[in-house]
Amino acid sequence: MHNYKITIEYEGTNFVGWQRQENGLSIQQLIEESIQKLSNKKTTIFGAGRTDAGVHAKGQVASFELDNNLDTDTIRDGLNHHLRPHPIAIISTEKVDNDFNARFSAKLRHYEYRVVNRRPPLTLENNRLWCVHKKIDLKKITEQSKNFLGKHDLSAFRSINCQSKSSIKSITSMDIKTNNDEIFFTISAKSFLHSQVRIMVGTLIDIGLGKISKSISEIISLKKREYAGVTAPPHGLYLIEVEY
Repeated sequence: MHNYKITIEYEGTNFVGWQRQENGLSIQQLIEESIQKLSNKKTTIFGAGRTDAGVHAKGQVASFELDNNLDTDTIRDGLNHHLRPHPIAIISTEKVDNDFNARFSAKLRHYEYRVVNRRPPLTLENNRLWCVHKKIDLKKITEQSKNFLGKHDLSAFRSINCQSKSSIKSITSMDIKTNNDEIFFTISAKSFLHSQVRIMVGTLIDIGLGKISKSISEIISLKKREYAGVTAPPHGLYLIEVEY
């Protein structure tokens, strides 16, 4: 068997998410179908991040095995051919050791969440950023974001659908940068709870809008979802890189 690693970019607006589901088209399903068309073999691919419906990716990673010893450029170009016209692109393909698994071999996952803080509604980037119309206190959210760093019980920042056995996660880094009226949150960790990044960002925004008076440290210590803020919409979230 030959093990392959692919790096994927996609626009997630019209998909049910990464993972194959019965209620609509997923990125996983379309790539698996494309692999079958290319190789005449059915295969299951393993993704590094199970992005939700509406979430985008610039650096999603997946791995799969094939009997065929295909050239990496042939796989990249062949899959891109079969994926058209869907907004999914295989950026690169490489052969990897047989023990490599895109999900379980990952050491660090990097997500970016994009917010635009302006009064007018979005037009050209309507499904690319979260538009917050009221003025955000950037200094306050930057200070509060530092409290996420390190190892914490993040029960307050997991969705009710989260199936993770443990709510303890370690946040390696969290950076906030601005460009005119845009705010970029970059969050890195080995793994995340379901909707964790979106709830973290939503809570910071609610703090910046004055809707929440408690600090991030207090919310973490209370360990209850009701004390955290809104779940930020999926269309502002991007899986940008996975480290191995």
